[in-house]
Parts: sequence; C-alpha cells; structure tokens
Amino acid sequence: QVQLVESGGGLVQAGGSLRLSCAASGRTFSMYAMGWFRQAPGKEREFVVAISWSGSRTYYADSVKGRFTISRDNAKNTVYLQMNSLKPEDTAVYYCAAVVSSWYIPSDDRDYDYWGQGTQVTVSS
Repeated sequence: QVQLVESGGGLVQAGGSLRLSCAASGRTFSMYAMGWFRQAPGKEREFVVAISWSGSRTYYADSVKGRFTISRDNAKNTVYLQMNSLKPEDTAVYYCAAVVSSWYIPSDDRDYDYWGQGTQVTVSS
C-alpha cells in the first residue's frame, strides 16, 4: 500500500509556471506507475499525464503536451509535474495516483488504486 501527498499548487498568472510534487510513502515506490489527473469545478476528472515505474516511458494528454513534463525520482519516492505556459483552462484540483505496474501506464482513472488528496492550481487571465 502507498500513501500519496501532493504539494506545490497555487495561484499563477497565465503564461506562468508551477511544479507539483507527489510524495509517496512505502518502500516499493519503484513498482508503481504514476499518473496525474485534474478536476475542474463542474467537470469530470480528466487524465493529464502518466509515467512508467522506471521513468522511461510517459504518456501525455494532448491538452498539455509540450507544456507539462512529468518526472520521477525513485530514490526520493517522489513524482513531479512541471507545468509551463499555464492557461486559465488548466485551473483545477490536481491529483496524483499510483498503480502497481511493470509496463502499463494507464490513462483511465479507474485503473489506479491509490490517490492523493489533491492540490489546487489556479491560473488567472
């Protein structure tokens, strides 16, 4: 089992940057594929990006491709989301999620077993 805690959210102007972190408890972090999702008010939760256990493979939603970068440091049990060129439509609560996976990096939130509490990102125009 793993517990996830996100941090790094905040208020930023359009065009600005933020870096989110997701710290995981447990000794088997490297077994988990990790994903970031977001949920805006009145909307369903949507996939943002995912990364394989090793960090060698990533998968981005088209809406963030070229602007967001996911990475992970297995020695620190942490996954990061660098968000650049932020837009007002990126405003949402951002969640990290984990699932044990040796190769598959899911984009469906139903495939993830563990979730953080979320961190708010607000982009002003």
